[in-house]
Amino acid sequence: MDAISTGTLLVILVILILCSAYFSGSETALMTLNRYRLRHLADSGNKGAKKAAKLLEKPDKLIGLILICNNFVNILAPVLAAEIGRRMSGDLGVAVATGILTIVILIFAEVTPKTMAALHPEKVAFPSSYFLTVLAVVMRPFVSGLNLITTLFLRLMGADKETSANALSQEELRTVVNEAGALIPQRHQDMLLSILDLEKITVEDAMVPRSEIYAINVNDDFKLINKQVTQSPHTRVLVYRDNIDDAVGFIHLRDALRLQSKQQFSKSSLLRAVKELYFIPEGTPLNVQLANFQRNKERVGIVVDEYGDIQGLVTVDDILEEIVGDFTTTMVPAPSEEIFPQQDGSYLIDAGINIRELNKEMDWELPIDGPKTLNGLILEYLEEIPAQYTSLRLAGYPVEVIDVGDNMVKTVRVMPQFYERPN
Repeated sequence: MDAISTGTLLVILVILILCSAYFSGSETALMTLNRYRLRHLADSGNKGAKKAAKLLEKPDKLIGLILICNNFVNILAPVLAAEIGRRMSGDLGVAVATGILTIVILIFAEVTPKTMAALHPEKVAFPSSYFLTVLAVVMRPFVSGLNLITTLFLRLMGADKETSANALSQEELRTVVNEAGALIPQRHQDMLLSILDLEKITVEDAMVPRSEIYAINVNDDFKLINKQVTQSPHTRVLVYRDNIDDAVGFIHLRDALRLQSKQQFSKSSLLRAVKELYFIPEGTPLNVQLANFQRNKERVGIVVDEYGDIQGLVTVDDILEEIVGDFTTTMVPAPSEEIFPQQDGSYLIDAGINIRELNKEMDWELPIDGPKTLNGLILEYLEEIPAQYTSLRLAGYPVEVIDVGDNMVKTVRVMPQFYERPN
């Protein structure tokens, strides 16, 4: 080293500091890259992104390569700095040079490049990936040896390198969607979150309850049947004999109206035109049922309990509405037919309303992990059929029973202005 001039040593020292800054910034940039955006850019043909993605396929080797090079530079730099200081001021110069070099490395080779790389990871990572790819080939023996030793230590500590750290859980994906901000319109965010919620919602939550199913009793007077067909709000109508549990099948209004137009509509032709029933076990998650509808090429099904009794009816449209919201032919949503605002700020509510729908429409927080209807929730809470004008506080909401009949609560008054959050 004595044969090398002091000026040359200074130039080499500056080059080593720049190399240290390069390796520090490259490491931070590559590790800060958004892996999903990187994959998108690589698939789009960005050469820098492809190089960076290739390097990140084996992060242990990439880190090993950068650390070997960076540590070599950071070890050699103090040696040169000490020699330069010794030549200039003896032993005192060594101490001064070491102190100055420490500050210089921290500012110019660590903090500054890493901060810049964290702020602009793509601008740093993509260009540097070209040089690192070449360097990885040159340094392969050293990196492989270091990687082997590291792997042995990781196994001794019970760690597994083959972890899918980049895989997002459902809750993490939910956070990504929520934090997308203006990148994803609010309506699209709501739809994506609704899709994630499908596995938490069962067909019982989305079905039309048994008591509200629009159906035709084939044993009714034929004039009434004709009227029901003509005035049906649905394209598919359930047909049964006397009791809905004795369901025969579904009649498509297109088929019924065609028979009517040909003057061939009768009870017998109606029964011949019905389609076979498609049954769905209660408790089936909506995401599973949507796939089942698609696989079986069905659009409507009957929800049955463990005893085979009919509990309700669910359609593809019901599931899609859980994702995109209620379908409407007007730009202004139709007012609820089960919730009636009062002048005093309270609400008269049909107790047969689905709790999830009530929460969604009123932005309330009634529990949804038990009964599906408001009537069921009240009965579960009281453990008996209440008398008229019974008052209670249900999940913090003051509720007054207004009407009781047929062994069930018909109408209630809810006063949200006196809501108290449960402890």
